[in-house]
Amino acid sequence: MSREELVAMTRSLVEHGAADTMEYADEIVRVPAATYTDTDLFERERRNIFRRLPLMVAPSCELPEPGDYKAMDICGVPLLLTRQRDGSVGAFLNMCTHRGNPVVNGTGNASRFTCGYHGWTFKNNGDLVGVASPRDFGAVDKAALCLKRFPVYENAGLIWSTLDQDSKLSIAEYLCGYDELLKAFGFDGWTLFSQRTLPGPNWKTAYDGYLDFYHLPVLHKDTFGADFFNRANYFFWGPHQRLSSPSKFVQKTGSDEQIDLTQMSDEELPADALTQGVWTIFPHISIASFYGGGQRGALISQLFPGETVGESYTTQYYVMENQPETEEQVKSAHEQFDFLEVVVRDEDYATGKRQHEALQSGQMKEVLFGKNERGGQVFHEWAAKLTHASDEELLEIFSGKQREAAE
Repeated sequence: MSREELVAMTRSLVEHGAADTMEYADEIVRVPAATYTDTDLFERERRNIFRRLPLMVAPSCELPEPGDYKAMDICGVPLLLTRQRDGSVGAFLNMCTHRGNPVVNGTGNASRFTCGYHGWTFKNNGDLVGVASPRDFGAVDKAALCLKRFPVYENAGLIWSTLDQDSKLSIAEYLCGYDELLKAFGFDGWTLFSQRTLPGPNWKTAYDGYLDFYHLPVLHKDTFGADFFNRANYFFWGPHQRLSSPSKFVQKTGSDEQIDLTQMSDEELPADALTQGVWTIFPHISIASFYGGGQRGALISQLFPGETVGESYTTQYYVMENQPETEEQVKSAHEQFDFLEVVVRDEDYATGKRQHEALQSGQMKEVLFGKNERGGQVFHEWAAKLTHASDEELLEIFSGKQREAAE
């Protein structure tokens, strides 16, 4: 069924490309400029979106082996991810249940974690196995003092977690079947080549750029080129979106050859055609395919809001189908990844920071999203809807029955 849906999207893009048309929103939409600058709204977004909704916290290839772990902070919540002996992933509150000190920092491989404050020890499945000087401390129920668990879900080579221990929202239901389509990338079994973290502007300003081909031949004229496409058709699964340029051609992986998709049967359509474009996972992920080092690759951008309304940070993961082997392949892969850093840091995010500073003047009351910018329109609708939804309303929005009725 997933391939059938991917083929249908591809055929729609081919038809629009052949006719030199695109799909439009019904109207131009106005969004209050304060959406980007209001500090009270920003804190509510951090709380109701990033600390309440499922987040894609790591590609699976970042934790490939049993014992691998990663500690991170998301909007003030310390998170610990671990790969268990059985291959599953655990997501825990990275706070010792004695006094709350983080039990580990950074990344690595370990079967146990010993808190650096008083020496309490936990297995990497969260179990408390050792209390320092137990006779002096006093008797405790170790089973009641394990690391606190967060909901966690792994599929399509990606790991999600919800930073709410009591969340009743199913991560799978929240994804609306989108994760099944992401399997087309084949991330299971891929390798993490490199990663870096970049400072950025307001998180919504940054995310707007993920959903926008309109700016490509203008802002990126010196990198992608002034003749680059600027049209996009959008596909939606709840708040999650794919945008792709309407065209009857797709570039063959590893070459400049353009494949005419009108000459291919559905069965012959390659992965390049089925996964082209940008795939976004609300509220903070962008996935785009690239080629470097002689291998298929993808840039997975993981965006989080910063401490203030005008700040964000993005971790870029460059994942590859296979690890480059030769010196030339490694060099080529680094060149591709470095090129993408320049595009995002010096063009997208530098522009976003200037834009945010100007909006903070308060002199502009609204910003516009044109009929050709449907993705941005839908993104802001969902951001507002989920920021202000109650916990009960959130469950209703993503319940199976609700989605079926909407379809």
